[in-house]
Amino acid sequence: MSYQQHFSMGSGLFMFSFWFCSFNLMVNENGEVTSSLQYSGSRPARRNFEFGRTYVVRPKGKHQATVVWLHGLGDNGSSWSQLLENLPLPNIKWICPTAPTRPVALLGGFPCTAWSDVGEISEDSPDDWEGLDASAAHIANLLSTEPADVKVAIGGFSMGAATALYSATCAALGQYGNGNAYPINLRAVVGLSGWLPGSRYEHAELSFLCKPFYPPAITLMRDRWILLSLRSKVEGSHEAARRAASLPIFLCHGTSDDVVPYNYGEKSAHSLNTAGFRNLIFKSYEGLGHYTVPKEMDEVRNWLTARLGLEGSRS
Repeated sequence: MSYQQHFSMGSGLFMFSFWFCSFNLMVNENGEVTSSLQYSGSRPARRNFEFGRTYVVRPKGKHQATVVWLHGLGDNGSSWSQLLENLPLPNIKWICPTAPTRPVALLGGFPCTAWSDVGEISEDSPDDWEGLDASAAHIANLLSTEPADVKVAIGGFSMGAATALYSATCAALGQYGNGNAYPINLRAVVGLSGWLPGSRYEHAELSFLCKPFYPPAITLMRDRWILLSLRSKVEGSHEAARRAASLPIFLCHGTSDDVVPYNYGEKSAHSLNTAGFRNLIFKSYEGLGHYTVPKEMDEVRNWLTARLGLEGSRS
């Protein structure tokens, strides 16, 4: 991939030109930075996503809430529907969709179920914003037909948690990343062993601006500014700030997770809190790897019972 670099110290313009777009950073005399992404030539073709089978666990008691629960990479909705069916939450209807089967960069292009494409879990791996938007829209569509008096929520594990957290940001902003309106009033979000897409870049140092650029560094910078815009967008809208502050989020992560590192979970919680998501709990589980345990699911049950007003769920 060819690119051009223009760099000047102090106030000025940093411009990176790709074969399909240019990414501009403007630095004014006060040190404030703004960014823009401009496309030139042909945009990449829009991808079509075919989602798999959806599994539904009907409530055993009065239907008070519906939760869409999202599986991890390579899994399907069936396995989680079986686990959730045994969770003592009789007033919740569980919807467990299956992600599209697509080539996944992390697996060398091998196709498997995934809510979005994902490369190596590393500091310079880009996020698939188009895939995230498509999955978030599919989830919202599943919730759109629920009765008006039923509270709706999203939860997930691993990549499913990442997609749930991305949906949380869309709900707060009132729109997807592509600008289309987000139609669902979420009442709670749960993320187990996951991450907020883009959050691993928040703490990246801008010192690399003074070093020679190469394509992965440019990708990192692009995603960093996408993330930083979350805070500015939330703070720039009274309604977005209100929705972000009032949305309950419950995050859990094992300290021995060797698939999605524990520090990514910590960074995600910090990024969300900094962006205005104040009603957030982050729980760590000492020695827990990339899986769930009964204690964790018991805490999820108790948290959902309280946040969704399901005090009668244990009866």
